[in-house]
Amino acid sequence: MAEDIFDKIIEGKIPSYKVYEDDDVLAFLDISQATPGHTLLVSKKHIDNIYDYDDESAKKVLTKIPIIARAIRKSNPKIIGLNILNNNGQAAGQSVIHTHWHFIPRYQDDKLDFPPTVDNSDKYDEEKYRKIAESIKKQF
Repeated sequence: MAEDIFDKIIEGKIPSYKVYEDDDVLAFLDISQATPGHTLLVSKKHIDNIYDYDDESAKKVLTKIPIIARAIRKSNPKIIGLNILNNNGQAAGQSVIHTHWHFIPRYQDDKLDFPPTVDNSDKYDEEKYRKIAESIKKQF
């Protein structure tokens, strides 16, 4: 498996602005800073995406999401909301194939057009909704 940018950050080969670290995860500022405080949470164990998590890895990584979110919110009294985003697969916009979450603080009048406002509800009826829901339910 090729080493990606997050592996290099975890190993200290590329510098980062760390905000949280333990045995399982590393959280650091996203270099793009969509808004001030934009943070990434990455698994130290290389996991490509959400589909590849086992139960133990999920417990170790996903339980950190609220911890990071609370810390970001408390970090600045001007933060009035927070987008938490996880893309899985290139078709969904995953640019680094190493599981990670974006925490994007929201501020009054921040002008960030996120999330996209797409409403396709006019293309669905009761039966289509039901079929999709049943298809997902069968997977549990």
